[in-house]
Amino acid sequence: MTLRERIIEFVKEKYKSEPEYLWNRFPEYAVFRHSDNKKWFGIIMNVRKRKLGLDSDEVVDILNVKLSDPLLVDMLIRQPGYLRGYHISRGNWVSILLDGSVPFDDICNWLNESYMVTASKQKKQKVRPPKEWIIPANPKYYDIKQAFENADEIDWKQGAGIKKGDTVFMYVAAPVSAILYKCIVTETDIPFRYDDGNVKIKSLMKIRLQKEYEPDRFTFSVLNEYGIYAVRGPRGVPHSLSEALE
Repeated sequence: MTLRERIIEFVKEKYKSEPEYLWNRFPEYAVFRHSDNKKWFGIIMNVRKRKLGLDSDEVVDILNVKLSDPLLVDMLIRQPGYLRGYHISRGNWVSILLDGSVPFDDICNWLNESYMVTASKQKKQKVRPPKEWIIPANPKYYDIKQAFENADEIDWKQGAGIKKGDTVFMYVAAPVSAILYKCIVTETDIPFRYDDGNVKIKSLMKIRLQKEYEPDRFTFSVLNEYGIYAVRGPRGVPHSLSEALE
């Protein structure tokens, strides 16, 4: 099996994307695209090396992929097997020679990168790795301490961007003013409608208790030291604080 064929099989299996042959003039050109936003994340072409700036008339297969960082592009094209994107040099596209100079595993990694760079916002959210959040709990409206004394898993208002598998650290507002609980999100998008003028809920998630903290450990003043000066809604956890919470 050629490298071109291996790549096509990889894309079919991992992304469920069939190659599309769009040009009669170039019957070997194959495009891979997302099913939702129709953006291309890979293009296989066969071109003469001379057109790539190489000193040969040999025809070679190449794969064009789009990367996220222009500095990464500049670094790669200094390595064997990588060139500026053929025919689409703008937008951080890179051409990879499919002549064995770049290992297949590396090619798959760059395809993964290109897939994510060109994915829709909804798809990026769906396939992103687990994330850590700090979310507020106001004891004025809900006694979360009592809830976790009665059960290890409770329903909670789902914050925008949170998905199953994420970690949430529950910051309990005044008079506690500290992170008290570490939880894992076990389910999301549970239909629920509630609005009492103070609290408005459109959907719920289930969170399972994993760890408790002493009220004097991660107080609001301690969070200030990590650059957190307000917890009014779901927010990401700085790396340094994440290490401390572990």
